[in-house]
Amino acid sequence: MTAYSSLVLRSLPTFHYDGERFRDLDGDGVLAPYEDWRLDPITRARDLLGRMTAAEKVGTLLHGTARASGSSMGVIGRGTHYDLDSARDQVYLRFVTSMITRLALAPRDLATQNNELQRVAASGRLGIPMTISSDPRHHEHAVVGAATSATGLSVWPGPLGLGAIGDVDLVREFGDVVRRDYRAVGIHMALSPQADLATSPRWPRIDGTFGEDPRTVRRLVGAYVEGVQGGRRCRPGLGRSGRQTLGGLRRSRDGFDGHNVYGRYSAFPSGALSDHVEAFLDALAFGVAGVMPTYNILEGLELDGEPVEAVAAGFNRQLVDGLLRRTHGFDGLVVSDWAITRDANESCLTGSPPQTPQDIAMPWGVEDLTRTERFAKAIDAGVDQLGGEEDPRPLLEALDRGLVSEARLDEAVSRVLVQKFRLGLFEHPLVDPDAAEEAVGGEADARAAAAARRRSIVALDLRRTPLMSAEDVVLADGDDARALSDRGLTITDDPEQATVALVRFETPHRLLHPTFFFGNFQHEGDLDPDPADPAWRALDVRLDAVPTIVIVHLDRPAVLGSIVGRAAAIFGEFGVDADAIADVLTGAAPPAGRLPFRLPASMADVLRQPCDRPDDTIAPLFPLGYGAPPN
Repeated sequence: MTAYSSLVLRSLPTFHYDGERFRDLDGDGVLAPYEDWRLDPITRARDLLGRMTAAEKVGTLLHGTARASGSSMGVIGRGTHYDLDSARDQVYLRFVTSMITRLALAPRDLATQNNELQRVAASGRLGIPMTISSDPRHHEHAVVGAATSATGLSVWPGPLGLGAIGDVDLVREFGDVVRRDYRAVGIHMALSPQADLATSPRWPRIDGTFGEDPRTVRRLVGAYVEGVQGGRRCRPGLGRSGRQTLGGLRRSRDGFDGHNVYGRYSAFPSGALSDHVEAFLDALAFGVAGVMPTYNILEGLELDGEPVEAVAAGFNRQLVDGLLRRTHGFDGLVVSDWAITRDANESCLTGSPPQTPQDIAMPWGVEDLTRTERFAKAIDAGVDQLGGEEDPRPLLEALDRGLVSEARLDEAVSRVLVQKFRLGLFEHPLVDPDAAEEAVGGEADARAAAAARRRSIVALDLRRTPLMSAEDVVLADGDDARALSDRGLTITDDPEQATVALVRFETPHRLLHPTFFFGNFQHEGDLDPDPADPAWRALDVRLDAVPTIVIVHLDRPAVLGSIVGRAAAIFGEFGVDADAIADVLTGAAPPAGRLPFRLPASMADVLRQPCDRPDDTIAPLFPLGYGAPPN
């Protein structure tokens, strides 16, 4: 018998039949097969599909945004609470039952808000529960369109930091933490990880990857899938533990990102597509529930002796239906990346006038098609659900015009429904906010995350030993000063009094596209220091004045030749706090990480290397896997 919580019994209609309790999803007081939890998910989905109108089916294939109130960014889901009027419009008029959440709230509050979405969905004609998805949340850095703040959660090193540790068991443990936390607050789909390889050093999304080595990335992606989905499975799909959608092949030929028109092409000049496909293989073997095709156009490729059509992967039948489904046997859910069917207006294509959230669109390679034709082309390519879409009219028109067959529509809807049933959402759509507050971000997870942060730090150049001792007077500021003071060190803000200085430094970047929504905050351009950058000038002066330990945040592979040999020590980090740094500098924890990508010797070398090949033959300043042993 299904164990119903008192929360469900108080909030949602149920009835007894044959000595058991069932939810009355359609409100008619009669047990329908899709309401019968004793039946298997496929049987239940088949029954529900037969009860749905064409409009309800189409709405099921749209993955909308849970809009927020209390913020100017509410249109993309950032705010203090959901806009429930918008949610009702999506559910009751457009029949959308999948949404991404971007609320960054404490666990209790997020659970409460997600329950509100489920109550809206429960009042729909058939009571189809909401599938709530999320970008990554358990890391130090939050970036619009890529990650959400880790409010109330344990904070782990970024994926590159996990790649620097390289521990499959740890990544599986981390995935399990994500699974437990997400389900506790009412999130069901993890839009992660990126199964990309960090082979294009200037790409702004490298910090979402596990690194550049195909074999390492393959193992870590697979381990993450195991953790998030609650174990290894040999067929696509999952039980009630979690749901997973991974993406990859996103880096562009010029180091730009496919969210932007100027980053829409991926190139394979050395023919290394197989390396990038390898990154997916363990996840596919372990039954990953979902895959998200890249925005990018994969130019210059051939598959089975035929040129690959020059359209984004979400519109490309050769890649989705062919390479993914037929060659690799994937039968799970394919969710497009966000906004691929929207029209690209002048702002989107040129940045003039400056691009706003309302101008975001990524229809690369199919700009000249109508929205109806784009919907049809994506569904025909093998996409089952369209991310960031809430307007059913184009797909309904495609169905009416015969551009999408009823059989293909039903196939896609069935995949969405089967996963909702497997997740147990029809019986247990609500979560307990009190339990979420107690379970999420607990001490055990916080300790594991803190240990991982320390392990992820990479020693690049160690010229000073010991790094810091009780006799030192340290020039430091902010949280670094607090963390070192907590460990008994003397802190000063006077360079003349200091025996050693601590300086944080980001991988250099340039603001190249300030009028594009994503280009305005993505780190683009050259990886070596800009002499005109005030932060670099300050570091340059400091290196000549005081023995200086430099901590570099490696969100991309920095060119560090200008400070190697001048700094007392150089460390790389991938999203850690001041306490992790202080523990390493005071000898409480060894710097155990190993570089998950090469650090190039110069920008000239970056420009010479093929953007598709991992660990190529151009000699780096620091090689893949490097970590200086402590003295």
